[in-house]
Amino acid sequence: MKTVTIYTDGACSGNPGPGGWGAILQYGEFKKELSGGEAHTTNNRMELTGVITALEALKEPCVVELYSDSKYVIDALQKGWAKSWKARGWVKGDKKPALNPDLWDRLLGLCERHTVHLHWVKGHADNPFNNRCDELAVAESRKYR
Repeated sequence: MKTVTIYTDGACSGNPGPGGWGAILQYGEFKKELSGGEAHTTNNRMELTGVITALEALKEPCVVELYSDSKYVIDALQKGWAKSWKARGWVKGDKKPALNPDLWDRLLGLCERHTVHLHWVKGHADNPFNNRCDELAVAESRKYR
């Protein structure tokens, strides 16, 4: 399987409010930037949408090195929370409804298709790929102001 490196980020002006997401996919010397946004959304929905859209862009099953500054995304996948929410009918351990079940369901399916290795990176720090994803996400969110 091919190994693809993906960086993603989401942004929202107000929460909820206008939002955007950005992603960078790298395979060897090839690099592709993706971005999009919505007029009324949340930061977590944009974080999830960035990851989902990047994984959906892969034409075949891949090994993915996924970098995100979203603890919401990384922890829910790495610690198995999202799978548990789904198994309980999108209910969290504290009996409250899990948010964004539509997006989590899509993401879990993509994680079954691809071999995803998760990496948390500090946001707004010294990672040029994370910073570029943030620029893309913020630019998209501004289109809806």
